[in-house]
Amino acid sequence: MAPFSRSLEPLWRLILWGALALWGAGCSPRTTGPTEVGVHTRRLLQPGIEPRVYPPGGTYFFMPYLADWATFEVTLQSLLMTDAAGGEGALAFKTHDGNDIHVNVIVSWRIDAQKAPQLLARIGLSTAEVRDHLVRPVCRSVVRDVLNELHSEEYYLANRRFAKAALATERLAAILLPEGIIIEQVLLGQHHFNPEYEEVIHARKVWEQSLQRLRSEAAAAEAEQQRNLEQARGDIRVAIAQSSGEAAQLRIAADRQYYERDREARAILAERTATAAALAKQRRAMAGPGSRAAVKLRIAEALHGKTILIVPSAVSASLQQIDLNRLFDQARQPAVR
Repeated sequence: MAPFSRSLEPLWRLILWGALALWGAGCSPRTTGPTEVGVHTRRLLQPGIEPRVYPPGGTYFFMPYLADWATFEVTLQSLLMTDAAGGEGALAFKTHDGNDIHVNVIVSWRIDAQKAPQLLARIGLSTAEVRDHLVRPVCRSVVRDVLNELHSEEYYLANRRFAKAALATERLAAILLPEGIIIEQVLLGQHHFNPEYEEVIHARKVWEQSLQRLRSEAAAAEAEQQRNLEQARGDIRVAIAQSSGEAAQLRIAADRQYYERDREARAILAERTATAAALAKQRRAMAGPGSRAAVKLRIAEALHGKTILIVPSAVSASLQQIDLNRLFDQARQPAVR
């Protein structure tokens, strides 16, 4: 038996190497690009989609005819709903007030690599099928519904458009994220209405700009008037302050002059009162018995040393001389009683 078994050993080796050769010849390679992930599907031995995600930049071997292979691009994608070259046409709908409008919309999205097997099972075999069967219809529907909430004139307000773009991003993320699609951003581009309505909008915008300009000019004129009024009030306050100061100075000067005149009048009155009192006393003294002698004495004192000529009124009258000195001496002698 031993020689017989040794004679069969080369045959078994040949069969083994033949089986390995057939197995190697039957395996086919599958690859993933630098931005792709792969998903393997078994046909036999527990058939179905394998939950494993094959990372980018790899080469993998599977038995031919017993496995399927699908790849998905996981880089950022753009859904161009625009009229520009490469776009699929602007998004057309009606505004909230019923006007037809076309809006260019760009949706940035990408596939969640960990959910590639789910996308293969539910949507399609490639990124293009995912875009056409899932991303495009959902995005067109949701963005149209969000933008339909705006009135026609609100499309000219950038803040309103930005707010609606953010709202569309949130709604798309809520719908597509569970499906394996990550929505990065929704961008709103140019929009245009029907030509007739565009003319109406343009005319209204021109009117609004003119109205705004007139309001600005009116506000500027009112501000200028208010400024002039304040300046006039300031000038009046300055004039009033100056007049008050001058009036106060005049009042002080008048009071000082009144005080000085009052003092002068009181002094004159006191002086005149004293003089009148002295004259009254003198008058009373002159009314006494010796008043005539006193008068004579005063007259004599006044005429002492003076020559007095008495000229008669008649032509033929002779001149007579009176010796006043002698009379003065007689007057100075005490009267004999």
